[in-house]
Amino acid sequence: MSAKLLQLLLGLIGFGVSLVLMVRAGLGLGAWDVFHQGVADRLGAPLGGVTIATSALVLLLWIPLRQRPGIGTVCNAVVVGLVVDLGLAVPFAPDSLAVRVLLLVGGIVLNALATACYIGAGLGPGARDGLMTGLAARGHSIRVVRTLIELTVLAVGFLLGGTVGVGTVAHALAIGPLTHVLLPKLSRTPTVRKG
Repeated sequence: MSAKLLQLLLGLIGFGVSLVLMVRAGLGLGAWDVFHQGVADRLGAPLGGVTIATSALVLLLWIPLRQRPGIGTVCNAVVVGLVVDLGLAVPFAPDSLAVRVLLLVGGIVLNALATACYIGAGLGPGARDGLMTGLAARGHSIRVVRTLIELTVLAVGFLLGGTVGVGTVAHALAIGPLTHVLLPKLSRTPTVRKG
């Protein structure tokens, strides 16, 4: 197995574990995960399965945008969801607020590290990131596109019953700066290292 592929898989596994930690904290999830959880609750489906299905649907939106998936895109669509379902199958429901806060903080930090790890491998963006960059490539501001997508999935997820709370705000505020610091350290492509 190549070093890039190993880094990709470690990043995706870490990403799935980070989501499990945040779900167990019960203090709020990132925007897309609020959406996944809301849909999963409404359908009575496993959270990881909904994450995989959402990735597949988002990938269909790549077609008119002429985005091309890489091996990282395909792995992202499957591995994260499988890890989430495996992790949530382990019974663990912390009562202590201190433990829940630690799970939340650990989940956010691991999420950023895992994101930097799998993006840094340079084997293709995740479905949701590719949608954002594909729309931005059509002449739209990446900030505007990202914000509109995140707010839309957050609102829909909240209406469907996904967990919104202090963790949602903490994730929104911390994930960008943390990933910005970590990505250059884990990047295997010169263009990302420079950015």
